[in-house]
Amino acid sequence: MAETNNAQNKGRGRGLKGIVVILAIIALLVMWGVGVYNNLVGHQEAVETAVGNVENAYQVRADLIPNLVATVKDYADFEQETLTKVIEARAKATQTTLDPSNLTEEQLKAFNEAQSEVSGALSRLLVTIERYPDLKANQNYLDLQQKLESCENAISKARKDFNETAKTYNTYLRRFPNNVIANFGNFEKKPYFEAITEGAETAPNVGDLFNK
Repeated sequence: MAETNNAQNKGRGRGLKGIVVILAIIALLVMWGVGVYNNLVGHQEAVETAVGNVENAYQVRADLIPNLVATVKDYADFEQETLTKVIEARAKATQTTLDPSNLTEEQLKAFNEAQSEVSGALSRLLVTIERYPDLKANQNYLDLQQKLESCENAISKARKDFNETAKTYNTYLRRFPNNVIANFGNFEKKPYFEAITEGAETAPNVGDLFNK
């Protein structure tokens, strides 16, 4: 009888140990899952911040264009069609925005194309200005030229930083078993900024013009 009780007690003990081990494994899995989820949130926040930095860099350039147009307009014989195209491209670009929390490839492509049109229009404008020595020597124009050059550098850096941040996020998201948590949490891969789109490729590079 005593031996039977001892055997039963040992069996219960092993059963309890097994339950404790299972619970411990479950707790570790939950902690791991929470950690991965929080890391994904952190990477996603970094991507959204990078998107905002890109938009801000482009907005600074957009804010300078009206002053540039006003300066050039002072020269009565300046080609108005060239100015009109810059104004129209800027208007289109300011209406094309990004949604950092729901960034899609189509959305980024449309934004990139709109901004590329601005770059192309600005480049053609600067080429035209080369034919106006007095305008090129205008102090206000020179100041704007310097600011636009800084804008182009800031835009290039912001785009590069965004791509690097998105790559870090995408790599972490796609790794196994992180992708299991990512699918559960509806985390999606982020698109990248591509090269300048067709049409703008044929226009002179703004940065090159500034460095002439």
